[in-house]
Amino acid sequence: MKSEFLQILNARGFIHQATDMEALKELFSNQTVTAYIGFDATANSLHVGSLVQIMMLRWLQKCGHRPLVLMGGGTSKIGDPSGKDEARSLVTDETIQTNIEGISKVFKKFLTFGTGPHDAIMVNNDDWLKDLNYISFLRDYGRHFSVNRMLTFDSVKLRLEREQSLSLLEFNYMILQAYDFLELNQRLGCTLQMGGSDQWGNIVNGVELTRRVIAKEVFGLTSPLITTSSGAKMGKTASGAIWLNGDRLPAYDYWQFWRNTEDADVGRYLRLFTEIDLNEIEKLEQLQGAEINHAKKVLADAATALAHGAEALPPIHEAIAQLFEHGNSGDLSSLPSLEISPTALDAGVPILDLFVQLNLVASKGEARRLIQGNGAKINDMSISDPLQLITIKDLNGERMIKLSAGKKRHGIVKVE
Repeated sequence: MKSEFLQILNARGFIHQATDMEALKELFSNQTVTAYIGFDATANSLHVGSLVQIMMLRWLQKCGHRPLVLMGGGTSKIGDPSGKDEARSLVTDETIQTNIEGISKVFKKFLTFGTGPHDAIMVNNDDWLKDLNYISFLRDYGRHFSVNRMLTFDSVKLRLEREQSLSLLEFNYMILQAYDFLELNQRLGCTLQMGGSDQWGNIVNGVELTRRVIAKEVFGLTSPLITTSSGAKMGKTASGAIWLNGDRLPAYDYWQFWRNTEDADVGRYLRLFTEIDLNEIEKLEQLQGAEINHAKKVLADAATALAHGAEALPPIHEAIAQLFEHGNSGDLSSLPSLEISPTALDAGVPILDLFVQLNLVASKGEARRLIQGNGAKINDMSISDPLQLITIKDLNGERMIKLSAGKKRHGIVKVE
């Protein structure tokens, strides 16, 4: 590949499908490319499930091209049916605006915004969707879509196969997303839409609509769905989503998420979620046994520095050092924690559940193996029974219980 951008994406594992890869190579080799990815404003922060797409935009800018961040102020009023078993709850205009303001903070960490030729731009599709005339829109653009073909796209087909309701509102989502691409091409010269593999059908619709309406060639590029080596969806934990905004998830918890990466995923995650040189990554992923923990720390540091800034790392390292050196006398305030009621302790809470809920392990099976391998502790005392219940007798004087997975991963159960 002549294009530095496509070379990087290919080498790091970002590329899944492209509408015309050969023509896309030529495009990147001959000009500055404007490309966009859309993000619906369904929460006031994005989570790590969106991080692959954010990193694609970051690499695009680092390679001298122009990223567009499209906020779905208009499409958020409908909800993307892709990958969903049921319709999203409808949100108000005020909530959407609040969510956009929160999400904007994420992108300011990863991209440089401004008015220069390579500076990122954030746009809102509500600017052109809110005033559409329904009849005119159907006449001018609806005629370019075949319902027969729309029914074959996964976002629609899977819902219908499961006999789950798909509203006319949601069915229109792919038409509006296709129209976004057409608008961005005409307004800002955007020639590439990127997104996750679940967006393939929507992206193809935009490519075809732009060609049919204004006879312009545009392109689509998707990234693979990222799962853990154990098959779980990346970023989904028992304790909830791994948010990118510090006001939704503290930097320490974010660091711990990456530190707890499964051994088999370390190399892949270093390629996708950091900018560490590939030669260095090859060395790190060769580490075995306890040494792989060094690679996990490198991953956690690099990923956290991108999302929270390098200044977030010293307090995290200090908290870990204090905990490791001084046990419960260290500063526990930044550790992952959860609250349970005294009533729950009266009946007893399964230790396996708590390890999973604190994100110290990925599953109950992993927690069971940890305990059986003498790697788990309660208040710095080893435990051996995977069926053990945590009760009121496990409280220390500060009405909290410290759980440890190995020497470096710790969490706090607070009794409130």
